[in-house]
Amino acid sequence: MPVKVAINGFGRIGRLVFRAMIEQGLVGKDIEVVAVGDIVPADNLAYLLKYDSIQGRFNGTVGSKKSAADKAEDDVLVVNGKDILVVSART
Repeated sequence: MPVKVAINGFGRIGRLVFRAMIEQGLVGKDIEVVAVGDIVPADNLAYLLKYDSIQGRFNGTVGSKKSAADKAEDDVLVVNGKDILVVSART
């Protein structure tokens, strides 16, 4: 049974940790990333993960979607077919 993990902050470090977990084959086997906390919408996070100027393109599929039709912005990050909820705390 994989350990459920949430990443608080999907900036440079959060994205690098996430990429490392994917590249080492931990996500889906030993770790399940269930949420990401950040202030930007999921579509921006998807773009930043997919096109990293230092690490290069992400080897996998990355996208975003709305969890419900009434949402104003995308709030689900879809990585390699797995949904990850993006929790945003804006003031």
